[in-house]
Amino acid sequence: MASNLLKNIIKLDTRVSVSQNVCLPIRCLSTASPRVKDKTGKNIVFVDGVRTPFLLSGTDYAPLMPHQLAKEALIGLMRKTNVPREVVDYIVYGTVIQEVKTSNIGREAALAAGFPHSVPAHTVTMACISSNQGITTGIGLIAAGAYDVIVAGGVEFMSDVPIRHSRKMRSLLLRANKAKTPLDKLKLLSTFRPNFLLPELPAVAEFSSGETMGFSADRLAASFKVSREEQDQYAVRSHTMAKEAQDKGYLTDIVPFRLPNSSKVIEKDNGIRVSPIDKLAKLKAAFVKPHGTVTAANSSFLTDGASACLIMTEEKAKQLGLKPKLYLRDFTYVAQDPIDQLLLGPTYATPKVLEKAGLSVKDIDVWEVHEAFAGQILANLKAMDSDWFAQKYMNRQSKVGVPDLSKWNNWGGSLSIGHPFAATGVRLTVHTANRLVREDGQFGLIAACAAGGQGVGMIVERHPDATAL
Repeated sequence: MASNLLKNIIKLDTRVSVSQNVCLPIRCLSTASPRVKDKTGKNIVFVDGVRTPFLLSGTDYAPLMPHQLAKEALIGLMRKTNVPREVVDYIVYGTVIQEVKTSNIGREAALAAGFPHSVPAHTVTMACISSNQGITTGIGLIAAGAYDVIVAGGVEFMSDVPIRHSRKMRSLLLRANKAKTPLDKLKLLSTFRPNFLLPELPAVAEFSSGETMGFSADRLAASFKVSREEQDQYAVRSHTMAKEAQDKGYLTDIVPFRLPNSSKVIEKDNGIRVSPIDKLAKLKAAFVKPHGTVTAANSSFLTDGASACLIMTEEKAKQLGLKPKLYLRDFTYVAQDPIDQLLLGPTYATPKVLEKAGLSVKDIDVWEVHEAFAGQILANLKAMDSDWFAQKYMNRQSKVGVPDLSKWNNWGGSLSIGHPFAATGVRLTVHTANRLVREDGQFGLIAACAAGGQGVGMIVERHPDATAL
């Protein structure tokens, strides 16, 4: 049952690792399997993806602007794939908390990265699945025949978020701008009150419910009887696996970032910290105080970072002499109750995308699921293992089923690597691609929850030419 599965997920010695140069012939040939239909008629492929190192907000990236991070991700992608910028037809880029000076950050980053002025770009936002949306929007543009080569990605910069004047102050300033006479200005000045000067910070709460996501995670963990100990154990697992992947050189999606006007080069994520479980146990509740179970250590942290990836038709990739990593086979977006089921996107998306692709839970060789909170991950696993939940809430006769946890987030996840909201989707996808090679798998499933009670599920298939570099 679920309790035993939760014990198994913290075992760190069950992973199978395959050298990057090893590829078993039978499995490699099977990547062309007709089991999953190509619905576009174009065999759309994920060529490769990159990201800047993900850093805790307020650290080395703090003096920058978000478009600078996005620019470096775009430049890094073009360098790694050796594709001329002129070949790119369109750019779809994600961000969640926008810098007001660069509202269409996809366009501004593309111009800064040296893309031709003739390459259009637009910016998407769908909370934590924004760069997933960038990828799937690109799939749609290619499938429709509009373009052949798409760059998708995302950036988040939590070191400097827009802080506004209060609405009353904004109104006063706008009216003052229209005042024509000194008397009009004096009349407006007389309406000013000191509380107008109170700043308006970006909301950390769900607009529809007024709850912070951490509060929702605490309630979700309580609903599924996920203990504090289980959450802390999962957090240790995430950091341990991320550190191992980092030490072994598996995180090849990272492109080094040289800080402007400095000789310092950032080469790795700085949020990965393996701590003893007893140290985590001493931390106080972060949201529901004093008895909540969600803490700073078992939650993802505010992160700065950017990502970018290249997708196109398989035919175009062959013309350009590229070796893709994945076939992008299927995807779905879901939405559910944003109050009680805010973070259950993976539970709802997984069966839908599997059924669309004609696969089952057992067919998935690599799982990459966004870790917003340890409690969120464990609650999803329990929901997927519950016939009652499936019948009551999902209109299903039986449970989704629990993934093979030895194939689950084996290089850590957002809890340890970091979570720059709009950049995470590409990170999940390229880690899936590289893990499929190293672990000799065929199919990967990517899933994530997002603010507003939404979620995504994607099915990808290893390409015969894929490498983990």
